[in-house]
Amino acid sequence: MAGGTRSPGASVTSRVLAILGAFDVAHPALALSDIARRAGLPLATTHRLVAELVTGRALSRAADGTYIIGVRLWEAGLLSPLHTRLREAAQPFLQELYATLRENVHLAVRDGDEALYVEKVTGHRSVPTISRAGGRLPLHATGVGKALLAFAPPEVIAAHLRRPLRRCTAYTVTEPGRLARELAGIRERGWARTHEEMTLGSCSVAVPVPDADGTILAAIGVVGHSLGAAPQRLVPALRAAAEQVADRLAETHETMPPYAPARRRASA
Repeated sequence: MAGGTRSPGASVTSRVLAILGAFDVAHPALALSDIARRAGLPLATTHRLVAELVTGRALSRAADGTYIIGVRLWEAGLLSPLHTRLREAAQPFLQELYATLRENVHLAVRDGDEALYVEKVTGHRSVPTISRAGGRLPLHATGVGKALLAFAPPEVIAAHLRRPLRRCTAYTVTEPGRLARELAGIRERGWARTHEEMTLGSCSVAVPVPDADGTILAAIGVVGHSLGAAPQRLVPALRAAAEQVADRLAETHETMPPYAPARRRASA
């Protein structure tokens, strides 16, 4: 996601964060001019700060002259609770879920108005998807996103319904009233589904991952070409995986950061 325009009096820290924010899943390698444009910074300022980030190994310069995220940031990223706690706790159960269903399996958390994908398990026979670990997709157009949004605090849901929603395909639900009714249905039954709302030809089913007190920590979803006329048949396997992840986190006494601080319990 682009860093955005920065005011002339912006601090050095905010400028460095704007430079790092210029990189995302769709833009893993950037020329200096592109970094400056996406960060909203003057080219001279960008050149100076990028040079310092390269010296500090936060950025690296590729053979073609573009810049990529450096090893120092990669090492720091591995210390994030999303990696050391949630991802490591969930990975064995996500692998088992893929072995059973043979479809793309996703683990995501809510970060603002987006689903942040923490892990993806796939295989050569799975339908290609645009999702990837570390990537972000709209909450309202994805199965894991709808599962997270449905159990978010009421004020978060209300704010989401007030903002313009991107229509990713002709089937994306963007009408506030219709989306509100769908989210209410998800809360009632405890699982979400989409049909070609993010990508044509792809369908998804997802469930929330609850903490012992009902806090929704994350969501686990399955994406495939066609999940059949009765996608609810996948829900028991998804719920079992979600419960196993929650139990593993509880057993290791791990706590999660406030990425998705929803305290709305999913129905059984």
